[in-house]
Amino acid sequence: MDKQIREVVLSLELQSDLESIFNYGHETFGLRAAESFLADLIFRVESLAFNYELYPECVHLKTQARNYRNFFIGSYLVVYRITEHRIEVLRAFHSSRSINAVKSSKKLRLSL
Repeated sequence: MDKQIREVVLSLELQSDLESIFNYGHETFGLRAAESFLADLIFRVESLAFNYELYPECVHLKTQARNYRNFFIGSYLVVYRITEHRIEVLRAFHSSRSINAVKSSKKLRLSL
């Protein structure tokens, strides 16, 4: 059975996270490393269109529908929500962030 390909939508918060991740990487590791890491992260996010069930349920955002998932890339936890028609990529958290910051992702609502 073929799985439905879904639109991937980025929250404004995630867009801000990506900018911060790039800036930190650029300052810490240099331009090429920052560009490479960001390209890898964006590739993984875009691949959610057809691989959205590949990653585990987010243990910090458990629901009956099991629609919150996450994946790690480097030291970052990327949280996304599976809806009926699309994948909503909510945030990218550094592993040093508190669990409460991750839990706040559940409150994010993306416009249609």
